[in-house]
Amino acid sequence: MVITISGLAGSGTTTVSKILSKKMGIPYISAGDIFRQMAAEKNMDILEFSKFAEENEDIDIEIDRKQSQIAREHDDLIVEGRLCAHFIDADLKLWFIAPLDTRTNRICQRENKPFESIKEEIIKRSNSEAKRYREIHNIDIENMEVYDLIINTGSFQAESVVRIILKVIEVISCQQ
Repeated sequence: MVITISGLAGSGTTTVSKILSKKMGIPYISAGDIFRQMAAEKNMDILEFSKFAEENEDIDIEIDRKQSQIAREHDDLIVEGRLCAHFIDADLKLWFIAPLDTRTNRICQRENKPFESIKEEIIKRSNSEAKRYREIHNIDIENMEVYDLIINTGSFQAESVVRIILKVIEVISCQQ
């Protein structure tokens, strides 16, 4: 089964992907990891690289291409990334939402940075990404039609989100 997990920064996509990967015994790949690796290779932080990516659409196209190629090569895979549901033929496409303050707190804990600084960074990054997605792919990140299930991860712990997903997978398996 190929599963895509998407959502805005701090919504829990990486945490849930890792737990789900372990529970299902299947690998996962992350667009965020690819993006951060590319930023590090250019000696830029995420905001600098996001701005750089606005002027260099090849970066987004390369991330999408890599994920799509890897997904085609696997029968069982979790693909985590903002746009992966738009480019991958998956059995289950998920979108995570969470309140901005919840997402900010999660990133603050992970990166040990001040709340207001992270909140501002999330807003700038989200605006930058939305702009790039519109310009490069003609995708409106707020359009949820491509997703099979939207989960408010602000209402659940990561383990509970995984249980919800596993239950959905069970339902899908019974329908086939």
